[in-house]
Amino acid sequence: MKFLDEAKVWVKAGDGGDGVVAFRREKYLEFGGPDGGNGGKGGDVLVEAVEGLNTLIDYRYAQHFKARKGGNGAGSDRTGAGSEDVVLKVPVGTQILADDKETLLADLDAPGKRVVIARGGDGGHGNAHFKTSTNRAPRRADKGWPGEERWIWLRLKLIADAGLVGLPNAGKSTFLAAVSAARPKIADYPFTTLHPQLGVVRLNASEEFVLADIPGLIEGAHEGVGLGDRFLGHVERCAVLLHLVDGSQPDPAGAWRTVREELEQYGHGLAEKPEVLALNKLDAMTPQARASRLKALERAAGQPVLLVSGATGEGVPEVLRALAEVVARVRAERAAQPPAPTEPAPHPLVRPIARLDPEG
Repeated sequence: MKFLDEAKVWVKAGDGGDGVVAFRREKYLEFGGPDGGNGGKGGDVLVEAVEGLNTLIDYRYAQHFKARKGGNGAGSDRTGAGSEDVVLKVPVGTQILADDKETLLADLDAPGKRVVIARGGDGGHGNAHFKTSTNRAPRRADKGWPGEERWIWLRLKLIADAGLVGLPNAGKSTFLAAVSAARPKIADYPFTTLHPQLGVVRLNASEEFVLADIPGLIEGAHEGVGLGDRFLGHVERCAVLLHLVDGSQPDPAGAWRTVREELEQYGHGLAEKPEVLALNKLDAMTPQARASRLKALERAAGQPVLLVSGATGEGVPEVLRALAEVVARVRAERAAQPPAPTEPAPHPLVRPIARLDPEG
């Protein structure tokens, strides 16, 4: 299945049904009076996060979604039927943005979370609604109110506990394949990873976390060089970043600085996330090169550096344990925090429909 993490769709809620003008007509009932019913409510358009999806490819070719209009009212004070809602199912972690691609309307970061993105119009009043002591035979009925419509952007940010970052060919895909059941493409040329990959890492029967691998970053990625930095959004939700540096190259400190600079240019708090730094491809270094490059990287980063080889498995348990400790700490902190409000921020261009006073 093709991976797609961004899509633009048009949604239109159903219009409300029309009210009707009707009067009771029964034998031996001379003045039956008005009995026109109200129209039914138009269908809403909702977006719901469901498990089992990991791409927005369903919205690549189907981009218009419209709910049905509410039923019209009828005589005998019968109200029109309300229309069914239209539900757009998206992967967990999908954000809904306004047409300006900046205003966040909702963040569906949990399974089953849903939001009404376009509300259906209310039904119009029938003439029975306007009956008063001085107006006993009104011949007024209202049309249904229009449903909301808008263009929205769906942007997927995968839910993962830890994220892999590094230059192309740093060994990220090899590491992911070594620690999980994921089978990403592995080759000896840069940019073999073209879209994010997820893998579940199980340390034991009670400890596991999700690891995300994204395409490699190069200098100038924030300006669109290479594959750019658009995939960094998939590690924004991670508790910790595993920064793999290719130990077979002569300047690991320079490689580390390049990626750190791109993280800072991207923003969104990525540069402030906890980082586990590992010098990869241990099997491809001589003992002297290993010692000198490890020392140079520790001096540049100002933090301890782990040695690892995704190909042979050497040092992998230590890296996974370091990641698991940070993930467990962040999970505990999040569990202690009060739940955030689930209502989306209103779109600045959407205004509530002002209903008229029936007597006016």
